[in-house]
Amino acid sequence: MDAETARVLAALAHPARLRIVRQLACLEQSCCKDIVAQLDLAQSTVSQHLKILVKAGLVRYQPSGQNSHYSINPDAFVTFAAFVSDMAILCCPQDRTGRDQASPHPAVHKD
Repeated sequence: MDAETARVLAALAHPARLRIVRQLACLEQSCCKDIVAQLDLAQSTVSQHLKILVKAGLVRYQPSGQNSHYSINPDAFVTFAAFVSDMAILCCPQDRTGRDQASPHPAVHKD
């Protein structure tokens, strides 16, 4: 479990991959050339980033003739969100943060 989570965290730890994920999240699916068109990166670089995201299970890959289609794997993001939530509860209990665990945002304090 920890190895899988580390792979997902590593995959998300690059700004270009975060941009790719955001782009794919807005679409049902996309081919590599359409992703490249939205980024200031070479096609080979985008392909490498996509390969990492696919290997981490965050993105689905489907070959289709001349084009390969990529899409978000929502199940992977649900699992990742649960992991982050569990870690936040474990690492940031109410008595340390001064906020209610049910509230995702810290209280605003004005001086």
